[in-house]
Amino acid sequence: MSHSSGQASAEGVRIGVLTVSDRASRGTYEDRGGPAIRAYFHEVLDGPWTAHPRVVADERAEIRGAIEELVDADGCCLVVTTGGTGPAPRDVTPEATADACRTMLPGFGELMRAISLKVVPTAILSRQTAGIRGAAFVVNLPGQPAAIAECLDAVMPAIPYGIELAGGPWIATRPERLAAFRPRSAGDPPPHGTRRD
Repeated sequence: MSHSSGQASAEGVRIGVLTVSDRASRGTYEDRGGPAIRAYFHEVLDGPWTAHPRVVADERAEIRGAIEELVDADGCCLVVTTGGTGPAPRDVTPEATADACRTMLPGFGELMRAISLKVVPTAILSRQTAGIRGAAFVVNLPGQPAAIAECLDAVMPAIPYGIELAGGPWIATRPERLAAFRPRSAGDPPPHGTRRD
């Protein structure tokens, strides 16, 4: 089901920001990952967009349900998760992402791990991945706020064109901050928030 008509509304592109944390979902821990993701997109995106935040526990069914709701009901073209990607028993975000997606994009996790390994040797323990649900991208990020921008900087250049190829809306970035890659044949962008068909 396409949600392109909703993308043309005043709220612009819709982005799901999903924090996966037992403690944050109980209110015993401040969610720092979600705000870090929103701050990143405020800095990088050009044009109207709206964050759709969610906080869920480290439960596979809850994570999958939140991803499905953000894409299918809220019309998000991008869902970014934070948390639950390590080797601990309750780290199940990659499994839930695979449950919710029709196609997986393992190159995202490979690149983000390679970037993070330059900073900390424990990055090899991360199992973060990405996938496609409908015309939306779902991307797992680490739970550490400090690692969110470095991981997004690595993969964000490919995300707008990837979403477009999947049938989603045109997403513009601020070129002075981060240039999104598009082939020259992609031509000029359509108006903000519309699809290129």
